[in-house]
Amino acid sequence: MNAIEYLSQAYMLDQQIQTKLQQIASLRALSGTMRSFTGNEPVAHTRNVTALEDTVIKIMEEEQALNEQIDRLVDLKKEIAETISQVNNVTYRLILEKRHLCFLMWEQIACEMHYGVRTVQTKYNEALSIIQRILDDRAA
Repeated sequence: MNAIEYLSQAYMLDQQIQTKLQQIASLRALSGTMRSFTGNEPVAHTRNVTALEDTVIKIMEEEQALNEQIDRLVDLKKEIAETISQVNNVTYRLILEKRHLCFLMWEQIACEMHYGVRTVQTKYNEALSIIQRILDDRAA
């Protein structure tokens, strides 16, 4: 795994978590709709409570999977932060942290650090080569 793949793992997992949150919100909206339908039925009819229960169970399962992904993200960010901390140059380290732990865009990083975007990207590429050496040393 090269440096950019290694550092990008957290972003990809974060995106999966965001998608899972959207799925859960959709299921919750659906369960709310189901409640309103079952609540408006005449009393003489038997309500389909199992459909609502099934939806609630699915929501709980999705929430459990979400919690597991969040735990993995926290662990992964900790590991990446420890790797980044091995970079001696403070500027490089800060750029790596802002990009791969905070998921900031180049423009945001440049603005916060009072650099041009091109300068940030140049420093980032230099920092990536240091991360690659760290990863290569680990593999050896």
